Amino acid sequence: MKIKEVLSALERFAPLPLQESWDNAGLQVGLTETEVSGALLCLDVTEKIVDEAIRKGCNLIVSHHPLLFRGLKTISDLTDVQRTVMKAICNGICVISMHTNMDNAQGGVNFRIARKLGMKEIAFLSPKTVDGVESGSGIVGNLQDPMASDDFVLAVKKAFGVECAMCNELLRRPISKVAVCGGAGDLLLDEAVKAGADAFITGEMHYHQYFGYEQQIQICVIGHYQSEQFTTEIFDEIIREACPEVKTEIAETCTNPILYL
Repeated sequence: MKIKEVLSALERFAPLPLQESWDNAGLQVGLTETEVSGALLCLDVTEKIVDEAIRKGCNLIVSHHPLLFRGLKTISDLTDVQRTVMKAICNGICVISMHTNMDNAQGGVNFRIARKLGMKEIAFLSPKTVDGVESGSGIVGNLQDPMASDDFVLAVKKAFGVECAMCNELLRRPISKVAVCGGAGDLLLDEAVKAGADAFITGEMHYHQYFGYEQQIQICVIGHYQSEQFTTEIFDEIIREACPEVKTEIAETCTNPILYL
């Protein structure tokens, strides 16, 4: 099984045209004609992730966040990205990233978040069609049963293993309809309100956006890394189904740069 076959399976699930214009999803580093020795699945690509791939005998890394957002004019030891690229190349490791195309895909990142919360009747929050493929930003759906706002926040914290959640004033009505956007999803807050959502879950949001939504919608911000942590499960399922002979490993290295002290 060649790396290009794994890449093809991932892109069938989340076609590259679904990515945002500023993004750089897809092949990052390496040769796709190489036979796969194993795939390490992660959120971010760092030197420690490459070290883990080497240690586990994986010559393929599949990440959510791209290693390369912009072109490199130098590949040396000056920056962490340059060092990571060099280490991957020197060790024959290919890097593939599935970013906003995986966010916007049917069954992608936001659908996985909804699944973790047991949501039902899920649909795209901001739907669009790209090259005949239905996609969209964020999702909206219903909880299995309405919940009080404090119970809802506790349930979200438990589902995602977060130490704290940043919220606005607790809503004084039951929460039933929920909008979700993993990562930096604050631009969809008003879309969530328009959709009639009682709550909006995202990974990060600007300070001033918390103002003005009191008793209109429950904001629940759980951290960028935390909101997208289960993306590796999607990669694992895609590869196991399309390329069952490929060994997959979900990374043990935590790449979240934020500490909660």
